[in-house]
Parts: sequence; structure tokens; C-alpha cells
Amino acid sequence: MSAKPMTVAGIMSGTSADGIDVAIVRIAPGKLRPKLTLIAHEGIAFPAPLRRAVLAAMNASSTSTAELARLSWRLGIAYAEAAQTTLKRHAVILDLIGCHGQTLYHQARATIYAGRGFTCTWQAGEAQVIAATLGVPVVSNFRPADMLAGGQGAPLVSLLDYVLFAHPTRGRVLQNIGGIANLTAIPAASAPSSVIAFDTGPGNMVIDALAQQFFAKPFDRNGSIAAEGEVLAPVLAAALRNPYFQLKPPRTAGREQFGREYAAKFLAACCLHSTRPEDSIATATALTAETIAASYRQFVRKRMRCAKQATVDYIVSGGGARNHTLMAMLAQRLAPSGCEMTASEDFGLPAEAKEAAAFALLAWQTWHRKPGNVPAATGAIRPAILGQVTYV
Repeated sequence: MSAKPMTVAGIMSGTSADGIDVAIVRIAPGKLRPKLTLIAHEGIAFPAPLRRAVLAAMNASSTSTAELARLSWRLGIAYAEAAQTTLKRHAVILDLIGCHGQTLYHQARATIYAGRGFTCTWQAGEAQVIAATLGVPVVSNFRPADMLAGGQGAPLVSLLDYVLFAHPTRGRVLQNIGGIANLTAIPAASAPSSVIAFDTGPGNMVIDALAQQFFAKPFDRNGSIAAEGEVLAPVLAAALRNPYFQLKPPRTAGREQFGREYAAKFLAACCLHSTRPEDSIATATALTAETIAASYRQFVRKRMRCAKQATVDYIVSGGGARNHTLMAMLAQRLAPSGCEMTASEDFGLPAEAKEAAAFALLAWQTWHRKPGNVPAATGAIRPAILGQVTYV
């Protein structure tokens, strides 16, 4: 199929389960890679009952088929309404929608179930609801095709990172900090096969859990709570010994590794050393900063060296980019490695829009029967066309 320009909405809700990001992107074919122009972006919070239902499903050891069916359809309604709200605010006619859905479970390593070992994943959100409501085809369920090609189904933002940020003379790292933190490293003048991408570990997930427990706040706005605390060095040192941080890329993480149970154990460790909530949140913030910086030093730095470039562009996006305390901690830890931090806004892409824009691009790729995964990032043995198309 000959590629054509299209206006595509990307819809994304992440592991923090705090709301929906919608990015409307104009995508056109280019000589070497597609050209993207961001038209509009909106962030829409989940209604409180829906957020509670999502978090309950993520953390449930068991649930009912009725609950899961209802949740998937309710999410479809929420995604459709978020797209409608965005279209009302911006006079745009859509050709296509790419919806990632809400990850309820992601098992990137084979585990025995019912006598067979396999990987699996599930992103909830009924695509037919979105297509019927908007009258626009929807591409969804992006991760399974990569996993069946031997990959981990993540990270999938790497294609957008390469398309937008690959540079002939500058090495660049794209660091997203959502519930989970992930990076894409693009050496100067590199092909997609040279891209390095993986989940570094917790992003906002543990910080948010503690802010909710202690202060009934969804997150630590601007890092103001952490700024009032002190990092508990023994707790941080113990947390850094978690085996996940020694796994070689490709690797993925989620609530299975750093969700409610992990946050409870982390808090218990903090309480042995301090009764101040601010210290617990400061330590969780330091954990995110240190695991990002350590991941760069251990797995990326050697590949990014370039004789013509003294520094590496370290471009941060996601909700964590708004946390000033986290950004200060991260800049301090990355500076000795020759990294110069900047925000994705400096390149014309708002921090919160990036992941949603990525799924707009992946939908465009799928519509034109083009691969959307970057095997070097996910560990797949071959490129794969991602997702399923739901027609009107």
C-alpha cells in the first residue's frame, strides 16, 4: 500500500492510571522516515471511580470476568470521550486513531500456565466502542505481535524517538518518566538497528503511591514534598540491590515489579529509619533518579561516545519531567557522564504528548502495513506489523 498523509489521533493511558493523553498528529511519508507535525494535545483525567477500578484490576490477585468485561468497555467509552473532547477544542477531522489501551497485565518472560510456558500481555479498552463513537477506524492491541516475534512487547515508543530525534552528529537519549521510566538511546548517525531501549525501573509509580497514602494527593506536584525531605541512604542502597536493575536490556517493568506491593515494602523500610513522610518521598524520588542514571552508565554510555560531540543530549518527557526535585537529582547524577539534560518541549513536543503521539505513528505504520517495532529495542528477532484494525 502506498503511504499517504493522514491526520491521526494517538490515545494513551499509562501505568500511573491518572488519565488519558490524546495527541493529534499529521503524518506524511518522507524520503528516509515519516514526517510528523503535532496539531493538538489534551490531557484528560480519569473520573475517580474509573481510576479506582483500573488500579483495583491492576493489583487484583483474582477478579471476575464481569468486572474485566465492564472495565474494558468503560475504558473504551472514556477513550472515545477523551477524543471527542479534544476534537471539540480543535477543529480537526481524523482519518485514523491509534489507542494503546490500559495495561492491566504484562508478562514479558515466559511463565508456565495450564501446562505451557509463554509470554502474554493485556491492554484493556474496547476498540469497537471508540470506532463506533468517533466513526473512525482504530488500531489497537499493539504489543502482542512484537512478543510473538520474540520481543518483550516494549518499549514501543522507540520508533517515534528515532523518527523525531535521530541526528547525524549528535547522540541523543530520550528519557520518558511515567509510572515506569524508560529510555531510548540513539547514537549519532545510527540506523534503527543500533538503537538501545529498555525500562530503567520505577518512574513516578512509587512516588505517587506514597503521595497518595500520606497526603491524599495523586502525585508530588513539582516535587515540592520531596524537596522538604532527606534521602534515607540505607533504604536507597538496599532498594538498588533489586535484581531487576542488573538485568541486561531488553527488559520491561510494570506494576508487577514496582506496584502496590513494592511500594508497601519500600515504605516499611523507610519507616525503620524515619517517621517523616517527606523523607520517604525524597527517597523514592532518589530511587527513580539513581536507577535512571545507573542504567545509562551501565548499559548505554559506552555506545554513545562520539569524538565530535563532547556531550550527549538527554531529552526528558513524561509527567516526571514536571517534578523539579527529580529533575535536579537526575541532572546531578548524569552530569559526570557527559549528559546535558533538556526537555522534549525544546524540540516542539510537550512532555505529556510524546507517548500518545507514538501510538498515532504506530497506527499510521500499521494502516500502511509497515512494521512498528524496533527489534533492537524490544529484543524481537524480526520487524513486525503491530496491532489490530477495527473498522467503522
